[in-house]
Amino acid sequence: MNDAPALSDPFLCGCEIKPEMGALISVDAALRRALALVKPVAQVERLPLERAHGRVLGEAVRSGVSLPLFDSSAMDGYAVRLADLAGEGPWRLRVSGRVAAGDTDSGPLPVGAVLRIFTGAAIPPGCDAVVIQELARLEGDTVEIQRRPRPNENIRRAGEDLVLGSEFLPVGCRIGPRVAALLAAAGCSEVVVRRRTRVAFFSTGSELRAPGTPLAPGQIWNANRYHLQGSLDLPWVETIDMGAVPDQPDRLREALEQASRDADLVVTTGGVSVGDEDHMPAVLNAAGGKIHVMKVAMKPGKPLIIGLLGSALYIGLPGNPVSAFVAWYVIGARIAEALAGIRKARPPRCVVRADFDRIRNPGRCEFLPARLGSYDEDGTRNVEITASAVSHRVALLAQADGLLLIPSETHHIQRGDMLEFLPFSDG
Repeated sequence: MNDAPALSDPFLCGCEIKPEMGALISVDAALRRALALVKPVAQVERLPLERAHGRVLGEAVRSGVSLPLFDSSAMDGYAVRLADLAGEGPWRLRVSGRVAAGDTDSGPLPVGAVLRIFTGAAIPPGCDAVVIQELARLEGDTVEIQRRPRPNENIRRAGEDLVLGSEFLPVGCRIGPRVAALLAAAGCSEVVVRRRTRVAFFSTGSELRAPGTPLAPGQIWNANRYHLQGSLDLPWVETIDMGAVPDQPDRLREALEQASRDADLVVTTGGVSVGDEDHMPAVLNAAGGKIHVMKVAMKPGKPLIIGLLGSALYIGLPGNPVSAFVAWYVIGARIAEALAGIRKARPPRCVVRADFDRIRNPGRCEFLPARLGSYDEDGTRNVEITASAVSHRVALLAQADGLLLIPSETHHIQRGDMLEFLPFSDG
């Protein structure tokens, strides 16, 4: 069976072939070249926590408190002093009071007594264990305890989660729901975040029209504009949507130069192949830019340009909507995340089992839109493909659950082979 190679770098696809293969460059090499060009945005701003969801931390966060803030009960039960449980049990002790979460002063525990306590309540002075209510029997104002608890049993000790002064979130961390909860629990009302990454994008092609517009023969509706709008609808991105530009070198150059002045990253679709109307390589050079990657050993998505124009990075995606989507998802999105300074950025991955047989020509890493099937007896998800030719199948892409990664050197996929799968998260 053909097992996918192990991943050693969070950015890379794991499909390294020879760094150069004729005019093609491997996916891994293309990513490395692109990421070497990246200078993360340096400007930062301070935001209230409620406005920072989804943003990227611009400085590390250190804890100004210990968490938990104080010793507290982990369960509903009875706070006890172990010294009062002398000899052999069971022990019968008087319930001298109660303490609930938010009570500010329960006072010390009297000798030979217990306190009724509830989850989250501060541990009264002198108590060193909590007996859960299921292991105690209450009779009037007396409780019977059958088993001696261990020291600190059912007590959350101050500082066991966060230590005062410790760095608990690094630069580049995205503020998702879990991180936001941690910041709030640590009392952080404001955070320093990187400014949004500015991404300008436009589609190239004289044949493109807006959806809903009547089409003349040979014209098509512009799908790539809406793919990029959706892909870039992120809290850490500021988009500059420049629409569509016809296949006229002067107008393409004007649009490209304007975009490079305004944005950190410029993304175009179309015009990057070798046809007479594929103007973007020459336009980038004429504008003073430099191409660092051109033609990648991936399928779909081989016509792909990565370069620099002034201080802006440039990504020229293919015009075919499926190819453009795959090239952006695998390579473009990684570049945008690196520009934003996002730490440990990569698409989610899982291992699946092929539920099909397929012969293929090696030489290019392949990303196939695929559907997840049932689980096998080992708990591994099966995966299915519905067509071998996918670069023009926009409907097939929309129906897929993710991209199946076929390593470049693979000749034959047999039913039962283990492969990597990049699941979509946007439905």
